Amino acid sequence: MKVDGFVLSIIAVIGLAYVFPQWGIPESKIPIDTISAIGIALIFFFYGLKLSPEKLKSGVKNWRLHVLIQASTFLIFPVLVLAFQPFIKNQEQELIWIAFFFLAALPSTVSSSVVMVSIAKGNIPAAIFNASISGIIGVLLTPLWMGLFVQQADANFSFTAIYVKLIVQIILPVIIGVLLQRYFGEFAKKYNKQLTLFDKSIILLIIYKSFAISFHDRIFSAVSALDLLLLFIAVLILFGLLFTLTGYLAKQMNFDTEDQITAQFCGTKKSLVHGTVFSKIIFGNIATLGIILLPLMLYHAIQLLIISIVASKLSAKTK
Repeated sequence: MKVDGFVLSIIAVIGLAYVFPQWGIPESKIPIDTISAIGIALIFFFYGLKLSPEKLKSGVKNWRLHVLIQASTFLIFPVLVLAFQPFIKNQEQELIWIAFFFLAALPSTVSSSVVMVSIAKGNIPAAIFNASISGIIGVLLTPLWMGLFVQQADANFSFTAIYVKLIVQIILPVIIGVLLQRYFGEFAKKYNKQLTLFDKSIILLIIYKSFAISFHDRIFSAVSALDLLLLFIAVLILFGLLFTLTGYLAKQMNFDTEDQITAQFCGTKKSLVHGTVFSKIIFGNIATLGIILLPLMLYHAIQLLIISIVASKLSAKTK
């Protein structure tokens, strides 16, 4: 089983933040916030360049599949986590729950969803449509979900400020990218590998800063190895529940095999790119941001591992 290089890079960056936290704190002379802000805008500009209107149009017709995938991403997943809120007893548990709810409220990932659906011989046009539209829907719905709970604990939470940042850093670059696609679309396709490497580099930079602040302020001093193991198990159970439930609903809706694969693969994925970007905008540079990102990064690793195995097995069956 090949280990995902990006997951290893995340571990390395967290280690770097632990050894050299001073580079990522607000007092540092290194302008990480400025670099990451520009990087985020470029990520979504290139995302707009790579959006194919033709492929999106071909995927629009299968509306029942789209409803299931988006409902799984933005409704079923958050409601599953929401069911555990009554069991919160203290501030530490509330922070962990917020971290899981943030994970649940995020949009689906784009590239890995399409790649995995392709390997498993699923409905590729529908995967492209749903993975692409999910990020746009997430710009609206993720802050709305988080505003129900973060606003209670953080007086600085402002819908207006958050949506302005999301529009400037995400929506506007995507629109500009789409408008310029006819001129630079082939460039984006030609250098797709390099652009993906750039995307991951910016995400690693944001993760470094988030953990550097947490390590500098000793936020993780109370997190034990047992706590991390319990977090991993909780994330694994959450993924298993959603994957099973999405598959069950797809069968009940009489989807064919291709659509069932697409529903499960796209409806259960969560975007690390959007998660790191949204966390920076919604939560700012709070010291506990590293802990808030923990479930997301564990989920990212788990979803890649499990869905890679499932996709490989499905691919082998269809040969």
